[in-house]
Amino acid sequence: MAPGPCGHCLNKPPAQQQTHSLYRYHGPIREAILNWKLQGHEAAVRWMVEQALPGLREQLDSNCLLLPVPMPLSRMRKSGQHHAANLCRWIAGGTGCLWDWRILRRIGEQPRQSALSGQARRKNLRKAFAIADDYRLCWQDLAPDLEHQIKSVWIVDDILTTGSTLHYAARACLKLGKPVNVLSLARTSLKG
Repeated sequence: MAPGPCGHCLNKPPAQQQTHSLYRYHGPIREAILNWKLQGHEAAVRWMVEQALPGLREQLDSNCLLLPVPMPLSRMRKSGQHHAANLCRWIAGGTGCLWDWRILRRIGEQPRQSALSGQARRKNLRKAFAIADDYRLCWQDLAPDLEHQIKSVWIVDDILTTGSTLHYAARACLKLGKPVNVLSLARTSLKG
């Protein structure tokens, strides 16, 4: 995807400093992601992550902490997977980053974003994310002196559509006192 902010981001800057997407959510990429999310077939998505690792290694290193966008517990129980956490694990394994699923939390149960309009998505997620009260304990579990070692936080999600989910997750992560960026496996095409 071409670098640079979109028109919406120029008018209303997001909470994050940078937004990166590995692929455009279209054609075979879309099919691979849907097969992974709906059928549990992860081979194609793992291959996509492996192909992106050389570029990711230029952006990410051991001073970066990856945080998956948390899923509502009911949906995680139903699917048996936490897709964003899986992405974090695969990316961390290939780049040397640390990752943790406990720091960024989902508050309450919101309707699925895919069923909502852009404006409804933003309203749906305004208070959906928070940093765990015990996040410093999570950091100590990962590595000694991690709070001082981490230079940036990257929030990871599978599909970026309107950017609402990642914006509100990033806004919650500003509490960590580190630069916050977002990374998605794929991004839908911007409609103009």
